[in-house]
Amino acid sequence: MPSNPIPVIAPPADQRCNSPVARISVSMPEDLLAELDGMVSARGFESRSQAISEMINQQLLEHKRQLGDEVMVGTITLLYDRSVRGLQKELADLQCDHIDEVISSLHVHLMGQQMMEVILVQGPAAKLQSIANRMIALRGVVTGRLQLMAATMPPLHPLSPKLATAPTALTKA
Repeated sequence: MPSNPIPVIAPPADQRCNSPVARISVSMPEDLLAELDGMVSARGFESRSQAISEMINQQLLEHKRQLGDEVMVGTITLLYDRSVRGLQKELADLQCDHIDEVISSLHVHLMGQQMMEVILVQGPAAKLQSIANRMIALRGVVTGRLQLMAATMPPLHPLSPKLATAPTALTKA
């Protein structure tokens, strides 16, 4: 009987390409294998291994998201009715209230009074979920979704730490 492999948490996606590959064996019912093969073909995966690795990555990401304290990057995507009075201001105010987590946003005018907004965010998963929930619950928001990835962005500006302590034109050195 083969020994059980030691469970290992996958490294960040940017490190996986250069990581050594470990082989495992998976047993499953034939009908499930047939469905897997259909999905592999339909989605254009090169192999079952690639498809299964992607599924495992998604489950690990969901697990990290549920833990809540992992710093992650993602987007909040909203579809809303721009004719609802005060909604755009409320959304902008929420973004300003969470300036440490909100990196950028883009809105697109759609047909009629509909607007789509995509907000790039980074921070602890639980906090990002809380921000998304507050936005999605606003009157006039038709639907919304938080999509997270187990990655982080580098500092936005190389001088950021120095700027916090450097004197400005408004303060005397």
